Amino acid sequence: MKTIEGGVTAPQGFVANALSCGIKKPTATRLDLALLYSTLPTTSAGTFTTNKVRAACVRVSQSHIRRNDIRAIIANSGNANACTGVEGINVARRECRIVAKELGIRQGEIAVCSTGVIGLPMPMQRIEPRLPELAAGLAPDKGHDVASAIITSDTREKEIAVEITLQGKPVRLGACCKGAGMICPNMATMFCFLTTDAAVARPDLEKLTCDAVETSFNRITIDGDMSTNDTVLVMANGASGVTVRPGTPDWKTFSDAVHHVMLEMALHIVQDGERVTKFVTVEVEGARTFADARKVAEAVAKSSLVKSSWNGNDPNWGRIVHAVGYSRANVREELIDVDIAGLPACRGGLQTDTPSDNLREAVLAQAFTVRIDLNMGDAGYTVYTTDLSPEYVDFNRSEYAYWNQAKRDGLTK
Repeated sequence: MKTIEGGVTAPQGFVANALSCGIKKPTATRLDLALLYSTLPTTSAGTFTTNKVRAACVRVSQSHIRRNDIRAIIANSGNANACTGVEGINVARRECRIVAKELGIRQGEIAVCSTGVIGLPMPMQRIEPRLPELAAGLAPDKGHDVASAIITSDTREKEIAVEITLQGKPVRLGACCKGAGMICPNMATMFCFLTTDAAVARPDLEKLTCDAVETSFNRITIDGDMSTNDTVLVMANGASGVTVRPGTPDWKTFSDAVHHVMLEMALHIVQDGERVTKFVTVEVEGARTFADARKVAEAVAKSSLVKSSWNGNDPNWGRIVHAVGYSRANVREELIDVDIAGLPACRGGLQTDTPSDNLREAVLAQAFTVRIDLNMGDAGYTVYTTDLSPEYVDFNRSEYAYWNQAKRDGLTK
């Protein structure tokens, strides 16, 4: 597997375009509306937020992918089209209908994804007139533009493309994603669009997608908040001439590539978390069950107290153990071991002889691992997380400016 250029349009047969519509602010010039399209029919798969409050775009995309294979994705930043009622669903459908006409495909073959402020109507007066132009400008070298158009509080674009050799032919996979805040399993506030020019039967692609999401996007947390808009979409168009099937020698190579691409995208999200300074891997082992391991890993990774101590370069293993204890997992205090950045901090629920200065120096690093051994079984689980900074709180204190713009647009009082 080698890394290549091109992002989400690196695989053959995929084209894209992105425009600046001023969705959040009319005078803004950054890209905020994107279209990704396969010139060939596809098989597709998707996973979506498990939040009981789901954005209109999620509801429409779920409905479409249940009945059809997706060939195109319309995506925007600046407005989530969430908590917008029936009108929000009508808006999402209208976007699909207009683009479908321009592309000559069915409306149900299009997914629509929105991210941004929750609760405000979409400013369709700035979006709808640009949709024909968006479709007309599709090109194979605009994958990076999609990655740019979907970011919100991200500080950088997140994309990847890889090439593998199957049956003597090159097969490519490309992806882009967004996400920096409201990040918590099961799934995080994020998009990931993954494309491949391999041919994959839909049932096989659906299972592979779910498996890869479980070990990537479902293993990350930044602030413990689950979004209304989370979406992962995968499209396979077969343009390489290679068909992959489970049980064949090529399947493991292809499957490993999908897992690699999704995990890389998930890690990029955590590393670019809103105002974070630390990237922390929480590894739990020795649990009696997989469910127990997951409960412990997520309790530690989401703890505001633990995350705040990491921000302060404080190797506070006591906070880690207290989170283990309230995780509702089956644990015994006298068996818990904790290592911080490779140094023993706790053995059998008690402090070790490791000098506190050594532990403090270890957590000064921008990335380190916390290993928790419950010593009760063989199950394990890993979560990727961050610290919690004062700057995160300041950054998220108010979205008032967005509502002022919505007033000027006549979308709210």
